[in-house]
Amino acid sequence: MAKKKGTGLLMVWADVPADKEQAFNHWYNEEHLAERLSVPGFLSGARYDAVKGGPKHLACYELDTVAVLESEAYKRVQAHPTEWTRRCSPEVIGTTYIRNVYTLIHPKTVTTEVAETDMAPVLQIGRMDVPPEIDVEFNSWYDTIYVPNYEKVPGVIRGRRYRAVTGTPLYLTLYEFEHPQVSESAAWAAQRDISPVTHRIRPYMRHAPGSPGIWVKTFQL
Repeated sequence: MAKKKGTGLLMVWADVPADKEQAFNHWYNEEHLAERLSVPGFLSGARYDAVKGGPKHLACYELDTVAVLESEAYKRVQAHPTEWTRRCSPEVIGTTYIRNVYTLIHPKTVTTEVAETDMAPVLQIGRMDVPPEIDVEFNSWYDTIYVPNYEKVPGVIRGRRYRAVTGTPLYLTLYEFEHPQVSESAAWAAQRDISPVTHRIRPYMRHAPGSPGIWVKTFQL
């Protein structure tokens, strides 16, 4: 099977004016997503809309590695936007525009089984910083306690963590869900505070506006 997940992520969030949404969605679905996925190293991609948090629109691209964004093929496409892109890009019409690049930090590798999986129907995403003095303990807790506990919850496909190489905040946590109500379940609530370490670490977490949020897949090629 074709590889669909690697160690890099390109995440583009946007809010656009209501009167431009139809044109924005048409451009993304008819031209832009396919254009980006034609670049070697772009493994898969999908569009999502927020049902909790924000910004509303999210384009999530799974990359072989973040080095893809330094390739000649990507730079060539980026440097020569189409006329449609010049009219409808979120950089042009967006009232909110966030473009962040991330590299995987948990798990350390992508197994063949995971690499062959499709884009999830629902994503829950947290974007956060912590003070430097707690960074080591924070990452240890997240990787060994927090994510593994949530992965036990019915409806959670998997959890992954990333460090930003472009953009802020520094950390991104991405849970793949089967449906958007997973984190409203009793099973999720039971895991939220099950570890005493969580009570010590959580007050240090500084979330970005709209985080954590939940996005439902709206389009995939």
